Amino acid sequence: MLLVKTSAGHLALKDRHGALTSRQRSAFILFDGKRTLAQVLAATATMGIGIDDVLAMVGQGLLSLPDGSVPDLPNALPESALAVAGEPGAATPAGPASSPMQRYQAAYPIATEITSSLGLRGFRLNLAVEGAQSFDDLAALAPKIRELVGDEKYRRLERALFG
Repeated sequence: MLLVKTSAGHLALKDRHGALTSRQRSAFILFDGKRTLAQVLAATATMGIGIDDVLAMVGQGLLSLPDGSVPDLPNALPESALAVAGEPGAATPAGPASSPMQRYQAAYPIATEITSSLGLRGFRLNLAVEGAQSFDDLAALAPKIRELVGDEKYRRLERALFG
């Protein structure tokens, strides 16, 4: 399925104070009428962009089908695509999140939540977590997170990263 920017979408992109978050803006730019929805979701998956972000952009009138009509995304995508493209760490019908990309998507929000709750004590670590762009980057930071927060708070992150 191809999606294109609407005139309201172009204005929101130009405005920079619109309804787009910085991560959504990165995905939004890729909707050029040449890349399919699946290609955009695959390209932005490591940033945590999912079908919910696309649904939000469609709902705000920023994206449409090339003919200008509003797509019915949940009904247009197979269930497996919704599971992969949906919430970070979503399980596919085949089983729990197991690829490095899926583990990264599941662990990233947990890691940012944990490190942001540390305040100034964890400021640099939080910046490092927010800069992590892959499973390997996040896994390398895991021991530092564990050291700062202790085993009990770290357990959720450990399950998301390492199963």
